[in-house]
Amino acid sequence: EVQLQASGGGLVQAGGSLRLSCAASGFTFDDYVIGWVRQVPGKEREGVACISSADDSIYYADSVKGRFSIARDNAKNTVYLRMNNLNPEDTAVYYCAASEAAQAVGVASEYDYWGQGTQVTVSS
Repeated sequence: EVQLQASGGGLVQAGGSLRLSCAASGFTFDDYVIGWVRQVPGKEREGVACISSADDSIYYADSVKGRFSIARDNAKNTVYLRMNNLNPEDTAVYYCAASEAAQAVGVASEYDYWGQGTQVTVSS
């Protein structure tokens, strides 16, 4: 069974930082690009960041470039999202997702597997 377990969300003040983790199991981790997608109620899901298995293909949404950093540890089947300088517009449920694509993806519809979300709330 494919499982993507996201954790690390919480409440933080504007300007603060959080690190999300995504622990994967049930599939060959190295064969998938792994990313983060966020969703605000009433809005479409937005691809935030994605990383290929060899770290040679990375995607960031324009809205997070320079503030967010994605990394993966293939030995631990885990992907991390470091979020710095958070602002209230970053408030959303953040989902971890996996795709069979050969390169990092930026569109939510390109993901094949999804985990449960973790809530990130940034107060002003």
